[in-house]
Amino acid sequence: MTTSPAASTTPAAASPLRIGLLGAGPWARNTHAPALAAHPDAVLTGVWGRRAEAAEALATAHGTRAYAGEAGIDALLEASDAVAFALPPDVQAPLAVRAAKAGCHVLMDKPVATTVEGARAVAEAVARAEVASVVFCTLRFAPETAAWIAEQTAVGGWFTARAQWLGSLYAAGSASEYADSPWRREKGGLWDVGPHALSVLIPVLGEVTELTARRGPADTTHLILRHGSGASSTVALGLSAPPAAAGMGIELRGEHGTAEIPGWDGAQPALRGAVDALAEAVRTGVPHACDARFGLRLTELLAEAERQAG
Repeated sequence: MTTSPAASTTPAAASPLRIGLLGAGPWARNTHAPALAAHPDAVLTGVWGRRAEAAEALATAHGTRAYAGEAGIDALLEASDAVAFALPPDVQAPLAVRAAKAGCHVLMDKPVATTVEGARAVAEAVARAEVASVVFCTLRFAPETAAWIAEQTAVGGWFTARAQWLGSLYAAGSASEYADSPWRREKGGLWDVGPHALSVLIPVLGEVTELTARRGPADTTHLILRHGSGASSTVALGLSAPPAAAGMGIELRGEHGTAEIPGWDGAQPALRGAVDALAEAVRTGVPHACDARFGLRLTELLAEAERQAG
């Protein structure tokens, strides 16, 4: 596995992983920057933002350097062993290709891209550069849910599953700052929260072998999935539910009974887990299961669901 030129002078285990942050919006401000700055085995090398003033404010808040413009991207990559992304997916994808070509490991947000071509370009660039990659699907890295996924995968014997992630981001009266995200408004719950549900169902039930998708009210999408294990699952996804109807849950049913996914303690602990996973992949050279290739598969499934739902 290759590393960035600066990283190659010191064994990975001997010093913290130097991680730059690309993105300075609400997700970066609320999750990435504080989690990276506080991680005991990482150093936040800088923040790049499409708006220089946002990058400066976030960098200052966490005692690091701000970068701006095209030259700023290259400078941040040069100063880092890895980069984390808190950008819209179709802004993220070409920058992830650029980072991989520069020898940086990549910690990407979900979805990797909203086109199969974009996600494939990332997966291929990561493979060619032999850098480590992790896609930040929250439930795969939050300690509580990651342990539950591993436990249920080991138990096996599941017959069917039901998953729903219904947010109220676009419900009347919502004051969430994430509602201002153009890509979320355009692509809806299928692309925003769909990766979370699939990232749980696939490791537990197996690869998706058949998919049917239909539209519900507003941006809601319903999926029926058949998995490689023979199990089936149903999924409801959306961001426009009335607040009283919003909620998330995943329930498995099988020969050993039922199992329901537990709650988790927010996104920051999950991101710390994703950093741990990236560092482990860097150290061992063994790809993480939730890597760029898995991100490509998620995009393939979501694109097919979008095509069917119309």
